[in-house]
Amino acid sequence: MRTQVAIIGAGPAGMLLSHLLAADGVDSIIVETRTEDYVLARIRAGILEHSSVELLRSVGLGDRLSRNGIEHRGIYLQMPGERHHLDFVDLVGRSVWVYGQTEVQKDLVAARHAGGQQIVYEAAGVAVHDIGTDRPYVTFTVDGVPQRVDADVIAGCDGSFGPSRAAVPESVKEVWGRTYPYSWLGVLADVAPSTDELIYAWHPDGFAMHSMRSETVSRLYLQVPNDTDVKSWSHERIWDALSTRLGAGIEGWTLQTGEITESSVLPMRSYVQTPMRHGRLFLAGDAAHIVPPTGAKGLNLAIADVALLAPALTALIKKHDSALADSYSHTALQRVWRCTHFSWWMTSMLHISDDPFDAQLQQSQLRWVCNSRAAAMGLAENYAGLPLNVG
Repeated sequence: MRTQVAIIGAGPAGMLLSHLLAADGVDSIIVETRTEDYVLARIRAGILEHSSVELLRSVGLGDRLSRNGIEHRGIYLQMPGERHHLDFVDLVGRSVWVYGQTEVQKDLVAARHAGGQQIVYEAAGVAVHDIGTDRPYVTFTVDGVPQRVDADVIAGCDGSFGPSRAAVPESVKEVWGRTYPYSWLGVLADVAPSTDELIYAWHPDGFAMHSMRSETVSRLYLQVPNDTDVKSWSHERIWDALSTRLGAGIEGWTLQTGEITESSVLPMRSYVQTPMRHGRLFLAGDAAHIVPPTGAKGLNLAIADVALLAPALTALIKKHDSALADSYSHTALQRVWRCTHFSWWMTSMLHISDDPFDAQLQQSQLRWVCNSRAAAMGLAENYAGLPLNVG
């Protein structure tokens, strides 16, 4: 097979990149190790930044988002006995949208099928070759039959466990990372949200968060130790802990409970690999960086990456102009590190540790953010999202 851009990974980053490239007349083939149903069903992020929503709408992917998404003006920050609302629209003039990654993926799949996109699912043994030349290619097998895709460039959108990240030579790449000493126990529940906007709660027992996926489905999280076995948490225990942490000292508020349909433990880590380009291989999304979910940045960073990468590849392939491609890694990493810092800051401010000194600092930070307009604006600017810089 021959194409202009070989994209590894059929998640949101790879699918959106193919959609943007097609709009500019650039051909691509997507190679994915999983099945289409598996990729569609993955429960991941649920918050879209203002700039992400604007981009999706501008490229014809906003119809269902506008109908089914829930626009939020801000979030609640909470300590026992105190719940403060930060209004992002009032602070920085931008809102966020609750619209799950599964829904974004559905929109992308429908659009790419309608556009005749070639997608190879259940590809085994995916590997990239000759990325240091102008004739890179990807190999894999499907049903035991060897396959090869020759391309002008390869886009690695295959997450943290795909072959693209590992293809960058050790002599070239640098890696920064942090593993946090706690995880999230996340649940999906068939119950209407007990809040109109997300609640981020600091509590002596550990952080808790009340999010949602729709007007009838709630998404909730608890801070738990890293070695937690989800089977050790009964549904009753989960609801008791959520009620305690989210309802502590908040008069007149009650957490509504319901059937838990999904539960899992999510490790918390930060990871950045540079550069995001090596030769004719370009990395985007989780293949290059991972952030803890506290700041709602993972999916939005992937969208921002491909918003930069699509015009860079278009200029490189159609005009033989390498300026945007040459600056892609540097430009993308400025946003990556800003979002990495913000995610670390939110995580560190809200999750308890064994040090009582930390607890006092955390409560001081929370009160500062809730009572200082300048501090609140800083949080709002980062959470609602910086404008996309597409070169």
